Parts: sequence; C-alpha cells; structure tokens
Amino acid sequence: MQSKFNQWVIPAILVAGAGAVAWFYWARLSQQTMQTVTLSEPQIEVPAELPGPLHPLESVAGPRTDREELVPLPPLDRSDDYLKIEAAGIFGDSINGILAESGLIERMVATIDNLPRSHVSERIRPVGGLDTPFLVDGQDGSGEYFISVDNSRRYAALVEMVEAADLDALTDLYRRYYPLFQDAYASLGYPDAYFNDRLVEVIDHLLATPEVSGPIELVRPHVMYEYSDPDLEALSSGQKLLLRMGSENASQIKRTLSELRQRITAL
Repeated sequence: MQSKFNQWVIPAILVAGAGAVAWFYWARLSQQTMQTVTLSEPQIEVPAELPGPLHPLESVAGPRTDREELVPLPPLDRSDDYLKIEAAGIFGDSINGILAESGLIERMVATIDNLPRSHVSERIRPVGGLDTPFLVDGQDGSGEYFISVDNSRRYAALVEMVEAADLDALTDLYRRYYPLFQDAYASLGYPDAYFNDRLVEVIDHLLATPEVSGPIELVRPHVMYEYSDPDLEALSSGQKLLLRMGSENASQIKRTLSELRQRITAL
C-alpha cells in the first residue's frame, strides 16, 4: 500500500515543485521585461511640418501709399453689398441682376471647390439659373439626341460680360477681398488649406476640358440628359458646363481663365 502511495505522491510533488520553480522564474523575467520597457526612452513622433501655400498672395493690409483710397474690409457676413458694388464696376450693372442675394463669397468659394466634382448644388451657386431652357436637337422620337448648336446662345450674355471684364481690376478686387475668401474656404472644412491654391487647381482642371468637334450626342435614360460617350459623361460638373456652352464660348472662357491664372499666380 505504502509503495503504491509513494509511486503517486512523490511524482506529483516533483511536478508541483518544478511548476513552482518555473512560475518563479517566469514572474521574475516578466518583471524585468516590464522594468526594461518602463525605463526605455519614449518614442515621440514629430509631425511633419505643413507645407506653405504654392501660390501665396501679397497682403494689401499694410500701409501703402497707393492704397489710401481703400476702405477696411467688412466682415464676411456683411460683405455682399460691398462686393456687388465692386462687381458692377468691373462687369457692368447687369451683373447684379444674376447674382445671388446673399452669401456671395461663400457661394463663390463653395462653387469653385465643387467644380472638379460630379455635381454642384444649385443652392450654393452665386449666379442664378438661365432663363432659357437647355436646347436639344432630335426630339422627334427617333431616340437620337444632340446638344443644339443654338444652345450656346443661352450663355452669350454671360460670356460677353466675362470677355469685356477688366482682368487687372478683377485681380485687384480678388486680392483685396482675399482674406474673406480664405475665411469662407476655412469654414468649408479646410482650416489648413489655401484657397488661392485651390483656385489655381480648379482653373487648371477646367483648362483641361477636352475639345469636342461636331455635335455632342446625348442619351436620355430617365428625365435628365446624359452624354452618350462614357468618357464625356465621366467629366466633372465644371467641364460638362464648358461643353454645354459650345466650343466658341468654351474657348473664350478658357482664354480668360488662362489670363486670370497668370495674374493670380504672379501676385
């Protein structure tokens, strides 16, 4: 009986002892590891410095002898009346008939920011909709539609207004009101971005609009017309707008944009 007892008890005691020794050394090793980690130098990641603006504008806020006639900028939420007066001096009094009643700078900034995207909401546009409808040829039940050559007339008055504008005066107006444009851009969710850089980027995007020769074919899968060519349909809202204007109007707008880009990147 005792022999059998020893056969079971003695191995059990040895196993338990070995387990206790193993646990003791494991605990000591873990404690040393924790101490080593605690005593090591903390790893601190230094954030990369944000890049500066690619196209900075020279400030006109400081005293300058040739700026004595300038009045202080109004707050952004009170700038509409001032901006409308300035715009009428550049584009003519007729510009006030198509401008939105309020939030002009905010609308301009939001629209410009959205032009390279697929859609620009009408509620943020600084210019009202056109009185004449979108003109389409081929609405005879044949199923083939094309942008009418007469559709470009819808944009004639606006294009003429842009073409006749004094770009030097427009650039000067933009530079003087730039702090308000920047504030509006920051309020869109870009506190660390520079609006003039975004404007240059959008201008470059519009200048890259493809030139299409001949009638542009459309399809009408639902209520709205779409471009039959999938490459054209994939273009942004701003590029599609240039296509709807017609090639002659689009070329004039591109020339004006190119000249404006030269001015705002040289300030």
